[in-house]
Amino acid sequence: MARKTREGPRLALAGQKVFSQIRPETRDALDAMCRVKSYRASQTVVHAQEKSNFICCVLSGILRIQKTLVDGREHIVGLLVEGDVFGRVFDGAAEFSIEAATDAEICAFPRAQFEALLTQSPDLERAVLLNITNELDRAREWLIIVSNQKIVGRIAGFLLLMCSRFHNIDHILQLSPEGIEVNIPISRADLAHLLGTRPESISRSLHSLSDQGVIDILEPNRILIRDTKALALAADVDEIEAIATLQDLLKNHRPER
Repeated sequence: MARKTREGPRLALAGQKVFSQIRPETRDALDAMCRVKSYRASQTVVHAQEKSNFICCVLSGILRIQKTLVDGREHIVGLLVEGDVFGRVFDGAAEFSIEAATDAEICAFPRAQFEALLTQSPDLERAVLLNITNELDRAREWLIIVSNQKIVGRIAGFLLLMCSRFHNIDHILQLSPEGIEVNIPISRADLAHLLGTRPESISRSLHSLSDQGVIDILEPNRILIRDTKALALAADVDEIEAIATLQDLLKNHRPER
């Protein structure tokens, strides 16, 4: 199905954290230029080596950032979620393709208009710089996760990272008396690409954590984390505690040494 575009509604960006600190007049200018675009799962949003005419913010859904290697293999290098901004400001073509991992909506700003506003608005410039810094931090955090030689450790790290990064997205994370319920928002194949392994290895690792009582597998992509402390141990707590976004999550669940 072809992607749909509609005029951006007023206050489309009001709930987006990246723009929460900008001035009302700057937000009004962004709202005025915003065009909301809808994508079905697996549709391409930006092609690799494409110089896009838009700077975008994710309103809903999940996008995957991926690279196709010379032998045809696809490698997912990151995910974009609600509130994430993407697009190369004052720069050239995209190095990676961006596809919809789920049905998604984005707010697209015409690049020339966005860049013009950026040069006139220090508050927007600060928001964009903070977004870039956060993106770099997430990339470094992800390197810690995928550097674990054990697949079960990568899975554990991924689940913990979801508990920090996705904590404001209620359809992905829900607290219950039994623990933290995680709805993994991407397919098992995408998760395998993201973690550098195979879908069957993901399944074995999840069942291993389940057999240990660390998690319950409620559905293939719906996991209940019962023991955060044990999950941190499986992820190699020394490495995981180096990730700033997980420190608050783990400070009350620090394993005994």
